[in-house]
Amino acid sequence: MTEQKLAHLVTFGCQMNEADSELMAGLLEGMGYDCTDDPAQADIILLNTCCVRETAENKVWGLLGKLKRLKRQKPELIIGVSGCMPQQKGVVAEIKRRFPHVDLVLGTYNRHELPDMIGRIRSDRAKVHEVWEEAGALPEGFPVKRQGGIRAWVPVIHGCNNFCTYCIVPHVRGRERSRRPEAVVEDVRKLVEQGYQEVTLLGQNVNSYGKDLGSEMDFAGLLYRLNEIENLWRIRYMTSHPRDFSERLVEAVAACDKVCENFHLPAQAGSNRVLKRMNRGYTREYYLDLVAKIRAMIPDAGISTDLMVGFPGETEEDFAQTVDLVRQVRYDQAFTFVYNPRRGTPAAGMPDQVPDEVKSRRIQELITLQKEIALGQNRALEGSILEVLVEGTAQNDPGLVTGRCRTNKQVTFLGTPELAGRLIQVKIDEGHLAYLAGHQV
Repeated sequence: MTEQKLAHLVTFGCQMNEADSELMAGLLEGMGYDCTDDPAQADIILLNTCCVRETAENKVWGLLGKLKRLKRQKPELIIGVSGCMPQQKGVVAEIKRRFPHVDLVLGTYNRHELPDMIGRIRSDRAKVHEVWEEAGALPEGFPVKRQGGIRAWVPVIHGCNNFCTYCIVPHVRGRERSRRPEAVVEDVRKLVEQGYQEVTLLGQNVNSYGKDLGSEMDFAGLLYRLNEIENLWRIRYMTSHPRDFSERLVEAVAACDKVCENFHLPAQAGSNRVLKRMNRGYTREYYLDLVAKIRAMIPDAGISTDLMVGFPGETEEDFAQTVDLVRQVRYDQAFTFVYNPRRGTPAAGMPDQVPDEVKSRRIQELITLQKEIALGQNRALEGSILEVLVEGTAQNDPGLVTGRCRTNKQVTFLGTPELAGRLIQVKIDEGHLAYLAGHQV
């Protein structure tokens, strides 16, 4: 009997990276590898990297340094680096120079070549560092090893054409490439057959879906198609770019009973001057009008956002307009970030970089305001009854179960693990900052 081969995957960054890791796990499983949470037991350790923020990169560098000792103890261990970091200019050379114990490097465009690359490392006993500079055709039909059995990620579009001046994503993920609608529908049908109840459609900008297909199909049309799939309960999607969020798409969310009423609309800033410098392609007025349309068509919709403070040249007045935007929209959730320069982006070379102490003060003010609003939004739901898809036992209390309502708020209530995967009506007793607490009705 041959000894079982083990692989340890570490994923940094966004949900698209999580989906890519599931693809690589599926490819490894096809080669006879099982996944392990213990790197010391692994025959392959693969880091799926992110370069959107410097902190994510630093974590990768730190982990690669720690793995050097393990490589000494296990010379046959294959250590690999995948994802967005290697797509950046000069990073592969830096990995070779600083971390000679790394055997395998591949980028975002050639993940499907992983089995072949591992085979060459094993047979030739040589390192394989190959990163495609340009994307080829979108690979379809490869195995995917998914995490959990209730919710699943489904990529629908890869890449981004927006070129926000602070963002590295278009440079490492390439131009927008939509999957064929038939392939997406087939993926979701198979997931439903396997017992999955909720899918989240993924893309750097899902609103651009279909523009490159040369057909009438757009993202709203894709939602209508997926809404027809029997036994599928819920459809979510991320991430949206406000510039491409059409009224037709709002109508589709309102009309499709399986599409959840949750809108993630990254505003990034509330000042037109800053939005223009960011190359976001919309104004504050346009953004507020979009929010008004959503509220008019779907009054109970949940709206979340991304906000950045300290973008180069941001004045106190600019920041005040971001604060005012938050007060007007009253987001259910906001992911707040301090701007930090990304090499290779126009913003990194802009004058008037904001001092760190100013960034720190502004982010704290914004977080304090958003916490106050989020708590108020959640307390306003006390006494209401929400439909919750139960995901499992609560992390800190085995007597509670937890799941999400349609607007993506976390809900906990008394229950047993057997409720996982079921839709439960829950009356909300208490609204807390990060979750709702209630009881089954």
